[in-house]
Amino acid sequence: MKLYLNSDQAPPLALFLPSLSGGGAERVMLNLARGISQHDLQVDLVLAKAEGPYLKQLPTGIKVIDLAARRTLASIPRLARYLRQRRPQALLTALNHANMAALAAKKLSGTPTRVVVSEHNELFPGKLIDKEGVLFQRLMRYTYAWADGIVAVSEGVADSLARVCDMPRCRIMVIYNPVIGEELHQRAREPLQHPWFAPGEPPVILGIGRLHQQKDFGNLIRAFALLRREQPARLIILGEGEERPALERLALELSLTEDLSLPGFVDNPYAYLAHSAAFVLSSAWEGLPTVLIEALAVGTPVVSTDCPSGPREILQNGKFGPLVPIRDSAALAKAITDILVSPVPKVPAAWLKQFTLEAATRHYLDALGVKLPEPLTAS
Repeated sequence: MKLYLNSDQAPPLALFLPSLSGGGAERVMLNLARGISQHDLQVDLVLAKAEGPYLKQLPTGIKVIDLAARRTLASIPRLARYLRQRRPQALLTALNHANMAALAAKKLSGTPTRVVVSEHNELFPGKLIDKEGVLFQRLMRYTYAWADGIVAVSEGVADSLARVCDMPRCRIMVIYNPVIGEELHQRAREPLQHPWFAPGEPPVILGIGRLHQQKDFGNLIRAFALLRREQPARLIILGEGEERPALERLALELSLTEDLSLPGFVDNPYAYLAHSAAFVLSSAWEGLPTVLIEALAVGTPVVSTDCPSGPREILQNGKFGPLVPIRDSAALAKAITDILVSPVPKVPAAWLKQFTLEAATRHYLDALGVKLPEPLTAS
């Protein structure tokens, strides 16, 4: 297949997602769209349904294709039509349902577009697979065999995917997320008008993510209750989701309502990250938690559960932030207390380089079959 680079006649590169609902995978794909477009390549962002808070954060120059489907799998015929009409050079997808839909759409379209699927989460973590899960697993095994390339965002996710889909581990590329770029640092420097961050106020502990059982914010709230018995502090959790009522009830039961805030989705979480005393990842499972990398990039001390997968890789086995067992509120509280007193040394720029927008963009373009000129290096 002929591939084009930096040509006005070049077909676009396409990224496919269910929506822009505000999750980590969506943020990764938006960053990647920005990184690709910076190399003068045309990008189509194809959405099963154009909805979600990240619609307000689209990079300039990105063409949005709204398939207006009720569900991701229902978008297959329209995605196949898109492939026939636009003939993109390559299509990168993220998340299980979108991956399977894209592979089916390519079959249906009869086009030669290179399709690369990416996995952003641990698969079937820590639980037995029910009948629906068994069917889903079979569909993944069947459809992923059609992929021209398969990407996992961490070594742990790659191992999980190879096991679930019964495929050779060598078929799966590991590419870390495109997280750190100039925009991240610019937005982290923006002023934050919030009374809790005024001089002389107690330290603010920050959690970020969808209010979902995966993130286990109940564990963080219980840990915060233990910590607050020993010292003044406040907790902010940014994000929205179905767990909000349960988390609000827990805060009320633990008498934390005066020192806990759940403001929902905010346009600039990076300013909160930069001003917080510590960032805490309390998840039960992950893939490669983008926000943990963002916290390191802006210099905020971090504490994380040692969940599958990603935190241990990001923190180099605990060198750059303590790792604690999942669902252990006492251990989490102690680790937060310790890091407030004695933050770990600043993470070297050389370690963070692997998570930069430029590094990840080059790896993804290589997976998509687009070769960029090698960057110039100082002699």
